[in-house]
Amino acid sequence: MKGKVKIGLVCLLRKTFDYESAWKEFKSKEAELKKIENVDWVIIDEPVIEVEEAKKAADKLSSELVDGVIITSGTFHLGHLALIIEEKLKKPVHLWGLPEAPYDGGKIRYNSACGVHLNKSNLFKAGVKFVHHVVAPLPDVNWIDALRMVKAMEIAKIALVGSRAQGFFNLAFDELTSFKSTGAMLEYYQIADMYNQEVSDEEAKKYLDEIKGFFNCDDVNDEQVKKVAKLCVSIKKFVDSNHIDALAVRCWPEYAQSYGIAPCAAMSIIAKEKYLLACEGDAMLALSMLACKALDIETPYSADFSQVDFEEDTALLWHCGVAPCNLTNKKCTPTLDTYFAGGKGVTTGFVLKEGDFNIVRIDSALGKTRIFAEKGKAVYMDKLLKGTYAKGKFDKGVKAVYDTLLDNGFAHHVVMVYGDYIEKFKLLCKIKGWEWIEA
Repeated sequence: MKGKVKIGLVCLLRKTFDYESAWKEFKSKEAELKKIENVDWVIIDEPVIEVEEAKKAADKLSSELVDGVIITSGTFHLGHLALIIEEKLKKPVHLWGLPEAPYDGGKIRYNSACGVHLNKSNLFKAGVKFVHHVVAPLPDVNWIDALRMVKAMEIAKIALVGSRAQGFFNLAFDELTSFKSTGAMLEYYQIADMYNQEVSDEEAKKYLDEIKGFFNCDDVNDEQVKKVAKLCVSIKKFVDSNHIDALAVRCWPEYAQSYGIAPCAAMSIIAKEKYLLACEGDAMLALSMLACKALDIETPYSADFSQVDFEEDTALLWHCGVAPCNLTNKKCTPTLDTYFAGGKGVTTGFVLKEGDFNIVRIDSALGKTRIFAEKGKAVYMDKLLKGTYAKGKFDKGVKAVYDTLLDNGFAHHVVMVYGDYIEKFKLLCKIKGWEWIEA
């Protein structure tokens, strides 16, 4: 389910135009709008024509604590109205113009497109950084989805278990800058907090049976499999009891030393249940995954941009073995492996499914928050190495994508998600006033 969001909806009119027809058309859209998933609508039930009506509408929307507002130009209207509403709310604004009514031999009936133009110009010159606009039968659902991401981050609790991985300075998280930019709060926990939850044999057995039924476990011993199963339950209890929205963990080197195995395999298994778990203490990656979850995107995967082949024009989106196990291509045999940490690095191993994908990362550098995103397609490859991975071909070519990541100093982890959400991320970037970067 997509993240919940509360949106105000108001219609501006002027009686010198065919305002009665425009109002009737506006009201006819409500049923369609209410079908949009997980939106609480606060609809102003009377047309807003005069200044006092705009003030009253703004007070109503403000008292309802809306997350954003759609200001509809039913017809052309006074320029005061949108300014009054935005000034009161200080929330993201979407200007929506009704398509022009058919000509009837008289003057233009709505002139709503000009109303949108008036509002956008006024708001721009009043210093409102970004206002989205469409003239269309319905508002832009991409803006609604971008607003879901804004809301999800504003109320988020991100857990950092341990710290960032040793030497990964580029994963450092500037807590207060990020809080100011997104609203997300970072909380710190010890590594033992994650694996020391009380787990009964019965609780662990559910995952023990699942692991043995899904993975080839020839490379691991029974005790390691039991530890993976127990850790699946412990991580879930830790996340749920602490009301954590997304988690980043220092998964090496201390984890395997203290618990007996690395957490990778357990993270892969419970990630399919939509737990957001980022590797190597990468809190900004966890935040990026959280934004994806607000769109109900299928189980985000944290990956390295690895094994770049410029001749073949591909890159391997690889990590040690933590991809959500529901993303397997179902053609290879998934395995549990122990290829690092002195035999304690229990990970999953499989090739990810083929299909269109985006890579995305919310990142910060030099006091700025940025988003990087690109489109690609995962193509078939054999299971040739340890870890979890997809071979990706990019719309703009692997060299352009790789160079853009490096030239702009982005950290070396990206979130891979299946589908295409680029326009939604662009709108998120604009709403927040962040920098958009692509090849």
